[in-house]
Amino acid sequence: MSDAPLQWEGVPGKGAIGVIARDMAVISPSLPRVYPFVVERGEGVYLFDVDGNRFLDFAAGAGVMGLGYQNPHVVSAARDQVGRLMHSGFSSFYAELPVRFAEKLTKVTGYDRVFFSNSGAEALEAAVKLAVWHNRKTGFISFYQCIHRGRILDLPSTTTAIATGGDDIPCIQVHRGHYAYCYRCPLNIEYPGCGIECLNEVENLLEDASVGRGVAGIIVEPIQYEGGCITPPDDFHKELRRICHEHEILFIADELLTGVYRTGVFLAMESFGVQADITAMAGSIGGGLPLGATLSYSDIMNWPPGTLASTTGGNMVAVAAGLAGIEEMDSQKIGKSVNKIGYYMQKRLCEMQDACPPIGDVRGRGLMIGVEIVKLDKTPAPLLRDAIIEEAFEAGLILLPTGDSTISITPPLTMTEESADTGLDILESAIRSLKR
Repeated sequence: MSDAPLQWEGVPGKGAIGVIARDMAVISPSLPRVYPFVVERGEGVYLFDVDGNRFLDFAAGAGVMGLGYQNPHVVSAARDQVGRLMHSGFSSFYAELPVRFAEKLTKVTGYDRVFFSNSGAEALEAAVKLAVWHNRKTGFISFYQCIHRGRILDLPSTTTAIATGGDDIPCIQVHRGHYAYCYRCPLNIEYPGCGIECLNEVENLLEDASVGRGVAGIIVEPIQYEGGCITPPDDFHKELRRICHEHEILFIADELLTGVYRTGVFLAMESFGVQADITAMAGSIGGGLPLGATLSYSDIMNWPPGTLASTTGGNMVAVAAGLAGIEEMDSQKIGKSVNKIGYYMQKRLCEMQDACPPIGDVRGRGLMIGVEIVKLDKTPAPLLRDAIIEEAFEAGLILLPTGDSTISITPPLTMTEESADTGLDILESAIRSLKR
């Protein structure tokens, strides 16, 4: 298959226009659609719309499709499991397949125990509930610009929770500090001379008795995706780990998007030399099917039966697909490939930056890359960013926006240099064709 995206109809074509009209009549308008793309099928690193147009995918379903589309090993494993058993009631009974997947995850990550759920929201919810149960506190420190796709984190405040012995849980309290956004520092200082001043904010919060005594843990993304693929300095997470240790609170890593080799290692925290107390995973962990996992150690995840369960968590088909996907990544030594292609793409983007003033910053690790689009005065240029994404879409490239004015590049981990060049050529052409 040629790497050049092919178009047989304009975009959106007649089929896409029809589906979009029907969608607008029945689907919640809360979904943040980017452009009129109506997907019909996928193959490798390509997506096809309902009108037959082929697009090179630099988004991988928001980072979910690590092995690309219709990987034969993943498809075969899921198909075989559908023919055997789709749902086992894993929270009520035992099953060998989820155990085998948990054994794989603990071996790869160094954790002891796994709680399976259905999504990133649930995986983070489980992480928060575990921290509340373990420390008997309901306060958390997070960071500005984070989203933590667990959009239901204050759910415990509406229930009587077994996790605290049947007592009502007061509303989760979240205190925020600034993330290490060194390109556009919110504190108007420069790294490394600042000594990571943003973490001094965190320590000040913890040293405030009215706040610190109620904090169960700190929740942080290794790379802040929704904030704009913000990649902190190497010592940011090490210092955060130290702070958690000194204040005897839990370090909770949100690896929903960064996990499963997205940054070249299985968990992105590994690249910062840090191991969190609790890690929440989702995204490509299910091979494209809905699956979440919360990982921790035996001395933390030692809550009694009934404390937390998930009716369809550990779904047999999702687990089969996820296990097959990780085994396939291991057989391909995908981590090395991600580092190689990620380096290649960032190098090309940095070269592009020299010739394209709208590119203010290029950052990321592995195949989680952010390209920040700016005005002449280096302030964010969200309208230009959106126009570039639209222009690239019309030329056959799928991109997604993130942060105030950043283009995210999170392609399938199977991306080749040839495909990467095709997509980067389209992106460069889109940038050059638009005036600021």
